[in-house]
Amino acid sequence: MTGDLLRLTVLGSATPYASMDNPCSGYLVSSGSTRVWVDAGSGTLAQLQRHVRLDEVDAIWISHLHADHSADLLTAYYAALFADIRLTAPIPLYGPPGIADRLAHFLTNTSARSPVESAFAVHELRDGHRARVGGLTVTSRAVAHGIPAFAVRIEAEGRSLVYSGDTAPCANLTRLAKGCDALLCEAESAQAPAQGEQVHHTPEDAGDTAVAARAGRLIVTHVGRFLTPEQAVARASARFGGPVDHAAPGATFSIG
Repeated sequence: MTGDLLRLTVLGSATPYASMDNPCSGYLVSSGSTRVWVDAGSGTLAQLQRHVRLDEVDAIWISHLHADHSADLLTAYYAALFADIRLTAPIPLYGPPGIADRLAHFLTNTSARSPVESAFAVHELRDGHRARVGGLTVTSRAVAHGIPAFAVRIEAEGRSLVYSGDTAPCANLTRLAKGCDALLCEAESAQAPAQGEQVHHTPEDAGDTAVAARAGRLIVTHVGRFLTPEQAVARASARFGGPVDHAAPGATFSIG
């Protein structure tokens, strides 16, 4: 793992619930010895352990608080405090405003609030938030999902990966992804809604965003259950002329 300047490992990409062979959204991004768990959808903690122990993760970054992107934070809390994990310090957790209290509400079973801060050092995201995690620079932008939601750009040694989280096409995502080596973009919707608010990309939208951002490659993820991955790749490829792949569970990508 340490031979790659920037590496993406897909822990899961299913939506809105895990399948037998694909957990929900979760990714491991690494550079050298630095490892960040990006989104913690249901089933991804198990897959994370194929690569690193929880106490070897340098940070966790959460795009938004829908369960298919964050539910495994609950079991990670128990793992961090009540099992064989021995943390030297709480794990840095970057997530939307209110993430600590949301976790505490789920985990509290008595009149005393569950001490989520004993497991996680919480940093609330804001538009334009930037952090340094080991050898990685992590920049977050607010995106259009109908709830507080963020996309992220992760950079190391001149290489860059942008992850959309869940969002409709929006200027913040395009700006964040400008010139990136790889855009990991959701393609949940089979078609844009005829009316009402759009909160996801279609495969065509993913291709258009990659074109507008001049991304080096496109990796479609979070493909809805009314599409096959092959259909999503083909439809995105009709708009984007660069390499297009699917974020299959267990897949790894060297970025740049």
